[in-house]
Amino acid sequence: MDEKKKIYMADDEDNIRVAIKAFLEGAGYIVEDFENGDLLLDAFSKSPADLVILDVMMPGSNGFVVCKELRKISTVPIIILTARDSDLDYATGLDLGSDDYLTKPFSPMALTMRVKAIFRRIEFEKKGHGICDEKK
Repeated sequence: MDEKKKIYMADDEDNIRVAIKAFLEGAGYIVEDFENGDLLLDAFSKSPADLVILDVMMPGSNGFVVCKELRKISTVPIIILTARDSDLDYATGLDLGSDDYLTKPFSPMALTMRVKAIFRRIEFEKKGHGICDEKK
């Protein structure tokens, strides 16, 4: 069986962290949650995760700042999960290097499926199948 994937999540809302953690652990992932981005960055520097979920509006380093900092040191998949739903916020999140952007309120099941899709894509690419590969 594959090694369990480790996910780090930062959100300052306890109820959001509890819901996400329950769904993702139910899907077989190891989830470590943090109440702010600074704590997540500290943990990541000591032991990187396989995927990161970030809220944008948090005390200390917000999700956009954390995303930018993570991109300086890692290609870890990042999902932005936030109440900020303007086109500019969406574009900013993707421009800073996030792989996906989901707005609150959200379906925990939809988030779980997005996480699974990202991990499937990574496994596919590890096997030497790039998106632009042509087999003749």
